[in-house]
Amino acid sequence: MRILFLSQLLPWPLDAGPKIRAFYVLRHLVAAGHEVTLLCRARPDDRPEHVRTLERWCRSVVTVPIARSRWRDVRDGMRSAVSREPFLIRRDRSPAMARAVARLTHERTFDALHADQLWMAPAASNTTVGFTVLDQHNAVFKVPDRLAAHSRNPIVRGLLRAEARKLAGFERAVVDRFTRTVWVTREDRDAVCGPGAGADRHPLIPIAVDPSARPALRRPAPFRVTFLGGLHWPPNAEGLRWFVDRVWPRVAAAVPGAVLTVIGKGAPRWLRAATAPGRPRAATAPGRLSAATAPRIEVTGYVADPTRHLEETAACIVPLLSGAGMRVKILDAWSHAIPVVSTTLGAEGLAAEDGENLRLADDEVTFADRLIAVLRDRALADRIAAGGRATVEARYDWRRTYGAWDQVYR
Repeated sequence: MRILFLSQLLPWPLDAGPKIRAFYVLRHLVAAGHEVTLLCRARPDDRPEHVRTLERWCRSVVTVPIARSRWRDVRDGMRSAVSREPFLIRRDRSPAMARAVARLTHERTFDALHADQLWMAPAASNTTVGFTVLDQHNAVFKVPDRLAAHSRNPIVRGLLRAEARKLAGFERAVVDRFTRTVWVTREDRDAVCGPGAGADRHPLIPIAVDPSARPALRRPAPFRVTFLGGLHWPPNAEGLRWFVDRVWPRVAAAVPGAVLTVIGKGAPRWLRAATAPGRPRAATAPGRLSAATAPRIEVTGYVADPTRHLEETAACIVPLLSGAGMRVKILDAWSHAIPVVSTTLGAEGLAAEDGENLRLADDEVTFADRLIAVLRDRALADRIAAGGRATVEARYDWRRTYGAWDQVYR
């Protein structure tokens, strides 16, 4: 088949969950004998060598620049407020992307169009290609809906709930326009389509990675408690703030040698203030951040190759309170044989078994206690790390799992 593959992001380098999903799906389609033309949006920091890497697998790679600014966000927010269109969709609606789809489909005949994530649905509607596939990484409406549940600001809470309602209606309408809609988790499919959604039109294919490219990295005496993820994503920032305020003081007091390491772009002001020397930020937890605790939080920003930090990591944390889909950060930690402590929501959609391949906890005391146990008990840490590695090899290796895409494109 000739496939036109639309992606919200340039799927290289593999430094974010959406990129990892898109890249390995693309790799499988090419390995299965399909000819793929990649059309994607490009950020200012995307480099020509990133495009050249993807050209190894694609017939061609066409990019459209992402144009964002604060005044555009304000404008799109105001327009969304007086319409039924969600802000997140209006903000990323791209006339240039729609024109590129029209041009490519005019110049060449495609047998199928593959839209990666909900944001590509508007561009996919500007085509006469008969067979269309939408890859839904998550039920997007659940993100603002769950954020609203934890917001203390009534205005913010109201805006988030309004956005969730608009997204829910948009998603239900969009999935019906595609020939196939592929879901990452059953929970997300049921949330949008209902429990009775047919598996033929709405198949489940989880996110998968390449465990062979992520060898075990832990050194004999790891000391880091690592959070890996972009803090520009609101669920990540929300969950990390809860951990820093309410969990980390307990852990730092019990394990004096531990260092909380935060890897990812977009560190918010409150986190920078918490790590400023001599300026520990007051926390809401019973054990407040002390002057001794604050310097033991290291914020690296974006790190292109976090191998050194992961080698020194005793446990990865996923303290999410909101969000949807699957957490690739858990798959990465499992691949590297690093123990994981997560909230139940953070492990949603995964074959997670508490005590076997990770530890689960949903309140601050239990989360702290289970993280402390992993840091102190090397036998426990090794056991759940081995369980995680076995799980990702058996269930989330793209070379095994993504054969399910052959049924989508049969």
